Amino acid sequence: MTAMKRLFKDLTILTIIGLVSVNASAQKTDEDHSFEIAKNLEIFHEIVSELDRYYVDTISPAKTIETGIQAMLRGIDPYTEYFPEKDMKDLKMITTGKYAGIGAVIRQYNGREYIYIDEPYEGMPAARYGIKGGDEILRIDGESMKGKPSSYVSDHLRGEADTKLTVTVRRKGVADSLDIDVVRSVISLPAVPYYGMWKGYGYILLEQFTENCSRSVMQALVELKEQGAKGIILDLRGNGGGLLQEAVEIVGLFVPKGTKLVETRGKIPQAVSTYVTQRNPIDENIPLVVMTDEQSASASEIVAGSLQDLDRAVIVGTRTFGKGLVQTTRMLPFNGTLKVTTAKYYIPSGRCIQEIDYSKRNDKGQAQHIPDSLTKVFHTAAGRPVRDGGGIRPDVVCKPDTMPDILYSLSQNVVLFDFVNDWCSRHKEIASAADFNLTDQDYIDFKEFVCNSDFKYESNSGKALESLKKIAQREGLADKAQDEFKSLESKLQYDLRNDLDVFRKDLERLIAMEIVVRYYYQRGAVILNMKSDKFLDETVSLLGDRKRYDSILAGPETKQ
Repeated sequence: MTAMKRLFKDLTILTIIGLVSVNASAQKTDEDHSFEIAKNLEIFHEIVSELDRYYVDTISPAKTIETGIQAMLRGIDPYTEYFPEKDMKDLKMITTGKYAGIGAVIRQYNGREYIYIDEPYEGMPAARYGIKGGDEILRIDGESMKGKPSSYVSDHLRGEADTKLTVTVRRKGVADSLDIDVVRSVISLPAVPYYGMWKGYGYILLEQFTENCSRSVMQALVELKEQGAKGIILDLRGNGGGLLQEAVEIVGLFVPKGTKLVETRGKIPQAVSTYVTQRNPIDENIPLVVMTDEQSASASEIVAGSLQDLDRAVIVGTRTFGKGLVQTTRMLPFNGTLKVTTAKYYIPSGRCIQEIDYSKRNDKGQAQHIPDSLTKVFHTAAGRPVRDGGGIRPDVVCKPDTMPDILYSLSQNVVLFDFVNDWCSRHKEIASAADFNLTDQDYIDFKEFVCNSDFKYESNSGKALESLKKIAQREGLADKAQDEFKSLESKLQYDLRNDLDVFRKDLERLIAMEIVVRYYYQRGAVILNMKSDKFLDETVSLLGDRKRYDSILAGPETKQ
């Protein structure tokens, strides 16, 4: 048997074992289960063999099997993933937040031939060697990037640490293209891109749970206490999670050593673990508020949920994502890795906050949400009722503002990018991030810039009307409702100039954010956003009202 055939067979066996083990019924006997595995192994192997022999074109074993693996895993849950050897750098990036490259976000716009630098990371090679946001990437080491997708450009910007590359860019306001020599380095994305004092309280933004992020939070906490913080605000909004152990370490900064926080439970004994805080806390008593939103998931929910269950913090914001699943990595033949869901986690009250039951699907194959009516009530240490399923429900609910259609459309459109490029080319420096504001003339210029471009957008109401017209046509009602449709079309037609005036306040914030990032990086964007953050305003108000803060955390008997 050739090496390729052995590889093909090994990968086939791996694929089918996963497929059968997921779908096998728990009620089957071990003998029945083994028979199902053997039967389906043989069926799948024969199908692949028949394709290899008789399909009109030559198939690629690696590509065909990988496609089968990925399709299988998509039917399990979104977190169980296969990483072949060629994609191991992506797995490393997920777990550590590190990669080797120039340290910049790139972006592709429809209709443009080249990829742009969207944002260099502060202190990373791109920024240090002079690459700026808005630069158009023409060549990398002499190779033209014209028409290349962002993935291709990204692969060429990344490479081994300490290797040199030349990036040729075109910059607004500069006549000739620029050749910029850059030395790649290990890029470690900051888990805490910003922390500082805000109206007397310490604010910590934690964006990801990567290796050693708990040290960054601890450093921020210590410094903020030294600066006289009367309370701490831990912002987990948009934080999709990461390493469970780091979440335990962060909770341990605020609760006594030896506190049981998380229990994982799975099918095999190795998946059952208990996580207890191992170090003495930094501060057990300082008032603490955790901010969450619908994108706060996994490790974020462990932190927020544990602190809520222990009555150690007030949760402010919106209900979290609801991911109560734990993944571990399993090594595979030929240097591949399987990131597989092996357990569910349970926080101090005993609840699991998993929102979606991936084992139950409807007739369309869609996983089912756990309805609120089927969730169970648990209790915090002080006796406050909390529920499992559906994420962490905040103690103080803040509803986010609805994003206007024009705001979303402009944020995705190259016209905003072009305006900011033009504006920045004429301003070598700006006020501090905390003090920066657009002038009236700036906004007038922006309005004219947009109106003189080919920018168009479709409102949600317009999209809904088009959908309704198609349904009416299928049902034979289009002619009958023709006059009504025409009337609605005229009423729902957007007026660009009017919309730019109506939503000026929102649009000014968006433009200012894009400008500030060019000068002060992500840190500046955070500072600017804090000025108009109503979640943060609610949090500061709560911390300033100690009676209200204490009453939220008090148990039923205390409140009587």
